[in-house]
Order: sequence, then C-alpha cells, then structure tokens
Amino acid sequence: MTQTNELDSIQLNFSPGDLILLNLALALIMYGVALDLRFEDFKYLAKNPKGFFLGVFSQFLLLPFLTWGLINIINPPPSVALGMFLVAACPGGNVSNFLTNFAKGNTALSISLTGFSSLASIITTPLNFALWASLYSPTSLLLKDIQLDYLDAFTTVSMILGIPLILGIITHQKAPELANKASKILKPVSLLIFAAFIVVAFLGNLDLFLKYISIIFLWVLAHNFIALGAGFTTGKIFGLPLADVKTLTIETGIQNSGLGLVLIFTYFNGLGGMSIITAFWGIWHLISGMAIATVWKNKE
Repeated sequence: MTQTNELDSIQLNFSPGDLILLNLALALIMYGVALDLRFEDFKYLAKNPKGFFLGVFSQFLLLPFLTWGLINIINPPPSVALGMFLVAACPGGNVSNFLTNFAKGNTALSISLTGFSSLASIITTPLNFALWASLYSPTSLLLKDIQLDYLDAFTTVSMILGIPLILGIITHQKAPELANKASKILKPVSLLIFAAFIVVAFLGNLDLFLKYISIIFLWVLAHNFIALGAGFTTGKIFGLPLADVKTLTIETGIQNSGLGLVLIFTYFNGLGGMSIITAFWGIWHLISGMAIATVWKNKE
C-alpha cells in the first residue's frame, strides 16, 4: 500500500465529547457572527443584486466545478478527494467578514453573502457534496460504502449554522446594545475555542499530520488557489468595482472548514484523508486570506 493510499484507511483520534464541544464552538461562532446582522442587511441584496448573485455563483457553482476539475487532474486518494468536495460545498468561513473589512472590501456585501450562504448551506452543502462526489467514480464508490444519511446531514447543518444565525439576528433586532456588547466578547472567545480544537486535533494526531503534510500541503495550496481565483476572476470578468472583487475573492477562498470537520467526524468516522485535508485547509486559508487582505489593504 502506498503512502497516499494509506490515507483512505486511517482514522483520526477524536472522542464523542470532543465532537460535542466542537459543535457548540461552531454554533457559538455563528451566533457571534449573526449578532452583527440585521434583517435589513438582506435588503442590500435586492438593491445590489449583481455582486450578490456573482458571489453565489462563484461559491456555490464555480468552486465545486473547479474542484471537480482539479481532482480529475491530480487524482488524489478517494478520501482526500471526498474532503476536497466537502470543503468546496461548505459555506463561507466565519472570518471572511473581518478579512473583507481589513482589506477595505465591500463589508455589506460580505455580511450579506455570509448570512445567505450560511442559511442556504442547510440545503446546498449536502446537495453540492452529493452531486460532485457522485460525478467522480472513486468518491462515488466510497460514498456507496459509507451510505451517508443526507436528511440527517441537513439536520446537523441546520442545528450548527441555521438556528444560531437566526437567533443572532433576532438578538440584534430586539436588543441591539446587548448584541453589540456580546459580539465583542463572543467573536474572539469563540474563535479562540475553535483554534484550540484545531491545535488539539493536530497534537492528538501529530504523527499522522507530520507523515502526510508534505503531500497534503500541495493539494490544499492548489485547491485554495483555485478558490481564491474563482472569486477574483468572476468579479473581474463581470466588471465589479475593486471593493466587490476583494469581497468575492475572500468569500470564495475562505470556506467553513469547521463545519466540514463536524460532518466528517459525525458521518465519516474521522476518515483520514478527509479530516487531514480539511483541518489543514482550516489553517492555510487563514494564512492566505490574511496575506491577500494585507496586500489589498492600501489598494483602493
């Protein structure tokens, strides 16, 4: 068995208790993000439809398609390909609003896309994942062996993203001062909790990460590059202003890998290739996103 094929058979160490805490951390992060949202923010979509619809196109259609194309070119192990399809099917990451604001992008568009994609992901994440994974024969065969319950997956995504998002918006509407104070506390605390889980996952499986990091890094690098490129190219081709181009690039390049990890440990028993590439994506996209935002900060 080759080193890459071993990825299909290994499993990461992650206890049921760890999974419950990770679910709670993600729900807390989403609630913190939603505290900055108002129902009025969604009116922005009706007034500025072009940037919004292009953002939806880039994230929900173009990225999964390009991921499928990349996988057909590099032919990774089936479990790794499954992880790449799952990352591409997840909504935008919870730090995309901060990075967009830091890069002097269109923050209103970023917040609107984050809110919409998080709600829509209740349906789009399981469906997109099932569709594109079924179009690549190695992952299609693997899915048949696993027999994923998609209805159950819909419920999980709803609990982690949908409900906290709605509760956060309601809190902002009913008690804006409380929401503002809570947001300042919850955002850094929840992100620190999530970062701690990533660190614990790495330390608990350090030997596996060190063994496969040289292979995984190139795959994550290529995948994140096409994600960032998808948003940037879409914005440029359709003539969006620079602030909107920045936003689409960051929104498409920053994916909610935390949700991906929850789904992997819930339904795929910590399948090695899936979990390693998703966890490393969760670290790398922050590095690449921060680098791009820093470069763009002074570009008007």
